[in-house]
Amino acid sequence: MPTKTPVTVITGYLGAGKTTLLNNLLSKPNGKKLAVIVNEYGEIGIDADLVVKSDEEILEMNNGCICCNVRGDLVRIIEKITNEGKSFDHIVIETTGLADPGPIIQSFWVEETLRERTQLDGFVTVVDSLHFFKHENSCEAKEQVAFADQIILNKCDLVDGSQMNHLEQTIKSMNPLAKIEKTNNSQIIADILNLGGFDLTKALAIEPDLLESDSHEHQNDISAICLNTVGPIDGKLFNKWIYGFVQANGENLYRCKGILNIDDQPRRFVFQGVHMTLDGRPGAAWDSDQVRTNQIVFIGTQLDETEIKEHFLRCHQSENEKTLVTI
Repeated sequence: MPTKTPVTVITGYLGAGKTTLLNNLLSKPNGKKLAVIVNEYGEIGIDADLVVKSDEEILEMNNGCICCNVRGDLVRIIEKITNEGKSFDHIVIETTGLADPGPIIQSFWVEETLRERTQLDGFVTVVDSLHFFKHENSCEAKEQVAFADQIILNKCDLVDGSQMNHLEQTIKSMNPLAKIEKTNNSQIIADILNLGGFDLTKALAIEPDLLESDSHEHQNDISAICLNTVGPIDGKLFNKWIYGFVQANGENLYRCKGILNIDDQPRRFVFQGVHMTLDGRPGAAWDSDQVRTNQIVFIGTQLDETEIKEHFLRCHQSENEKTLVTI
């Protein structure tokens, strides 16, 4: 019987630090050849561009959430990986922040290709220590914690000791069996590629109809606004707008992220935000023959798409150069 390829799933709510954890993992692969699958909520593939350049195989799944309509894509990607004759020691999947673990786990037992070619080694959940309680009533956030084998309490430097104790006790009450590690910037000690196999018995105790259920719906008031434009962005105008926007909409803005051509600088400008917290810094250099496309995504509730588009377009340096592609 062919050796099954172990799979680690990295999940966590929007902005918890999943891509940072993945980058840290890729920077120290410990001699393992990895295939990485990145899933995003929305059709603009920003997270894959934020993954560090490495020798690993990076594959994208956009156009939906891995636990919903793109499950077939997951099967096809893993078929492709295993049919190409490339030898991978491990497959790592980074889910969208809105992923429900149940249907993902179900796939590895009910989908023939996954059942025969892979083995779910572990489910890793990254928790945003600063913002967890804003979303603790979300079904996705609860189940991401409940199904985890390993929980990473990230951004510990942004909360005080009493808040951290409260969070840790809350997480333990939701999942007393998972290993917990506290960290900053998703810098971990735990070997998340060697968790020893996902415990299906525990999962069935949480959701008895896990292997039968086929339906799943996300909270229907959450939406993703995705914009693509071409042309340089005026850095001063963008900073003034984005900081004002997150202050005004922070409670409803679960996540924002983007890759921008700021003032025609030689390097991309990468920014990410969760609620009212923003971080931006230079990223990888633009290729000399590359079209410098601005990509920006906002995920949240009650966001005014028309207003966002209008203000973002005003940040462009030249009215003649900007081209808006509505997704």
